[in-house]
Amino acid sequence: MNPLGILLLSGGHERGHYALMLATAAAAIGRPVTIFATNAGCRLLLKDAPLEADAREEQLAQAGVATVAVLMEAAHALGIRMIVCEAGLRAESLEKAPLAEAVEVAGIVTFLGAVGSGQVISL
Repeated sequence: MNPLGILLLSGGHERGHYALMLATAAAAIGRPVTIFATNAGCRLLLKDAPLEADAREEQLAQAGVATVAVLMEAAHALGIRMIVCEAGLRAESLEKAPLAEAVEVAGIVTFLGAVGSGQVISL
């Protein structure tokens, strides 16, 4: 199957959550998936992700919708590759912030190489 690359630029909960929804769904049907977070989107891939503390997490849980925390666990189980942009970390003054488990620090060339001729979605 064609690889899927998800380029996350936004640090907001809705886009971060949906990036994980898309990634886990694609991986569940056998597509290789790479999430590349840059600029404000880097916050999704921090060790103590601020998005997991967002009030929307409780709303989603009460509605029976997978939360960011649940989706991150699923992403790891499904083997989704997660890359945080080195330049994006610097741009957001996050270069010293601890990253979530198995997150790589790399650049856009690494992301494009991983996706190859596959599909890229930007959020």
